[in-house]
Amino acid sequence: VQLQASGGGLVQTGASLRLSCAAGRTSSNNAVGWFRQAPGKEREFVAAISWNGGTTSYADSVKDRFTISRENRKSTVYLQMNNLNPEDTGIYYCARARGAVSGSNTDQYPYWGQGTLVTVSS
Repeated sequence: VQLQASGGGLVQTGASLRLSCAAGRTSSNNAVGWFRQAPGKEREFVAAISWNGGTTSYADSVKDRFTISRENRKSTVYLQMNNLNPEDTGIYYCARARGAVSGSNTDQYPYWGQGTLVTVSS
């Protein structure tokens, strides 16, 4: 199973970005999550979406600014990021869960992509 995240870049504070995750042809039965890792910090949970998009969850730090969604016919999961700030800087990874619903625990995600870099300047 291969996942590929894309859409990162360098933006200014307050800008928006949309990340995409090609989650694989068989991903429609699995939950998918987004995680990020800032320089010198541990990887942290950002958001997750269930197999059919019916359940979503977010880290408190991104709630009301980020939106996760998916298009199963395209095997793609999106992360719309609005009102970005420098604390959002990091490498963003998408990951595919074992089950149809998942949460913030990285142990639930056996499959990971390579990540895409997001840099927010002040």
